[in-house]
Amino acid sequence: MLYAPIKSTLAILALALVPLGSAAEDADKGLLPLEDLRMFTRVFEHIRTGYVEDITDSQLLEYAIRGMIAELDPHSSYLDQSAFEDLQVNTTGEFGGLGIEVGMEDGFVRVIAPMDGTPAQKAGIEPGDLIIRLDDESVKGMSLNDAIQTMRGPRGSEITLTIVREGIEQPFEVVIERDIIKVQSVRTRIMEDDYLYLRIAQFQVHTAVDTVEAVTRHLREHPETKGLILDLRNNPGGVLQGSVDIVDAFLDEGLVVYTEGRLENSDIRYHAGPGDIANGLPMVVLINDGSASASEIVAGALQDHNRAVIMGTRSFGKGSVQTVVPISEDRAIKLTTARYFTPGGRSIQAQGIAPDVQVERARVTRLQREGRSEADLSGHLRATEDGPESTRRQRERDAERGELVSQDNQLHEALNLLKGLNIFQQQQARLAERQREQRESSAD
Repeated sequence: MLYAPIKSTLAILALALVPLGSAAEDADKGLLPLEDLRMFTRVFEHIRTGYVEDITDSQLLEYAIRGMIAELDPHSSYLDQSAFEDLQVNTTGEFGGLGIEVGMEDGFVRVIAPMDGTPAQKAGIEPGDLIIRLDDESVKGMSLNDAIQTMRGPRGSEITLTIVREGIEQPFEVVIERDIIKVQSVRTRIMEDDYLYLRIAQFQVHTAVDTVEAVTRHLREHPETKGLILDLRNNPGGVLQGSVDIVDAFLDEGLVVYTEGRLENSDIRYHAGPGDIANGLPMVVLINDGSASASEIVAGALQDHNRAVIMGTRSFGKGSVQTVVPISEDRAIKLTTARYFTPGGRSIQAQGIAPDVQVERARVTRLQREGRSEADLSGHLRATEDGPESTRRQRERDAERGELVSQDNQLHEALNLLKGLNIFQQQQARLAERQREQRESSAD
């Protein structure tokens, strides 16, 4: 056996814990309760000798560790060799499985968010879905790590998820083919020539570097850019430092986030240094109930510093810090050790980030009507400015807007808000210029 017989082991432990002399009262606080240890010993011995199948002492003690951690909160867990390796690989952005961020809730697996471009997203898995069965096996009674391992498998193999979804009366099944998951952390595209769309799917080790490079390159090539949309919807989080560096990239200075916990080294404050890569451009951040952890840190910090308008729906509310503590060469525990707080002192945990502008995801149908204008009339006078090419570009933009509003109404509203902010800034600049000219004229 890996361990000494449990009775002798705990007997030695008990002797070591019994304080001597007058130091007993001073040393009492924090000691393991001996009566509870005796109860554990009795339960251990009953299982060891009476369970229908033979189980080694090392297996039983590992089960005890798993159970102890599983009762703490949904995000603390025991990492065996396989889970520990998976955690280390996940931060690099490539791993095997379905591409789905999950947590435990009432004994079932709750979907936090599917990742962009993964089998889970393509199969229609949504944030908030409750997974109750994996193939023919009930999730009830599984640990989170066991459920994750069951969902992993060789590329091309299939798994059937039984889903409970709000608004649908009966559970339904979804068959998903596993794949090698390569998460593209940062994506950008130009919207209507003058606005930059920046999508961060997950915070990885190199996310901040990739973001800075992408935004800097875009602004160098398109100096006429009028605003930026940062899309954090269904971003389950990831590496804490990645989120801090993203906020730092868009702030000139100030507190980004701070943590509080029981350990001395768990009270940490993260600050931004000088330099805003977007040069103060108007900014909208999109969030929803799939935005969790690190993405909530970014949204909360930019909101508290009035650097961006937060739009969408309330975020997930995972405001706790998990510390990975190795306990051997190939095993570790992931333990919740602190809580996150925004620069303004708001706790994210179980509350989330409330958007400045509430916009629910909705299916929008445009009213189809044949519009007519002066340009459609036979023999109309030609415009004195612009021309057919300008009209064609405008109609292409109108068609693009119509497609956007029907496919993603939240992104459409974010773009409209940026346009409004840009118009307001231009009006304010013109007003300031007129006032300056009037003052100079009065002085003359």
